[in-house]
Amino acid sequence: MSSNTKAFEDKMKSAVEHLERELKTVRAGRANPGVLDKVTVDYYGSPTPIQQVASVAVSEARTLTITPWDRTLLRAISKAILASDVGINPIDDGQTIRLNFPAPTEERRKQLAKEVSKMGEEAKVAVRNVRRDAMDKAKAMKKAGELTEDTQKTMEEDVQKLTDKYVKNIDAAVEEKQKEIPSDSDCRQSGRCRALKVRGTFCQTET
Repeated sequence: MSSNTKAFEDKMKSAVEHLERELKTVRAGRANPGVLDKVTVDYYGSPTPIQQVASVAVSEARTLTITPWDRTLLRAISKAILASDVGINPIDDGQTIRLNFPAPTEERRKQLAKEVSKMGEEAKVAVRNVRRDAMDKAKAMKKAGELTEDTQKTMEEDVQKLTDKYVKNIDAAVEEKQKEIPSDSDCRQSGRCRALKVRGTFCQTET
C-alpha cells in the first residue's frame, strides 16, 4: 500500500478495533472477561480497572472468577460490579468472587444476535465512509496534478482492497461473537433449562 492510503487504512483499522472492544462488553450468556473492561474499582483513591488489581479467569463455561491480589479489595470489587451495568450479582467466598452467567431465553438470544449484527453493520458503515473519503481524496489529488491517471487508479484499487480486507475482518469478528450466543441445545444441556417456562430475562433451570 502507498503512503497515500496509510492514513485511511489506520482509520479503517481503528473502526474494527472499536467494534472488537464493543463486542467484548456484550454479555452473550457465556463467561466473558470483557464484560468487566469498563468496570473500575477504587484503589488507593484512583479508579482502576479490575484486571489491574485481580486475576480474572473463566473457570467454567458460564462462570467467571475474580481473584484480587489483595483480599481487602474483595468488597470494593463486588461493590463496583453491583454498581455497573454487568447485571450479575457477585458471589464472594472470602478469597475469590464468582460471576455466574445465566443462560439467556430464546427472546434474549434473538435480541443479542440482532445487537451484534447491528454493531457489525455500523462498523462497516464507518469503513465505507473512510473508503469514500479516500476516493474523494484521490480525485482531488489527480485534479491538483499530484497524481497521474495511473497512480490515481492504483490508489483507488488499493483503497478498495483495504475496504474488502477490513469488511472481512468485521464479518469474522461478528461471526465469532455470534458463536458465543448459546443455542437451544446449549441452553437445554447446560442446567437443563426449561425453555418453555421462563421468568424475566433468563431461563429457569433445574437444580
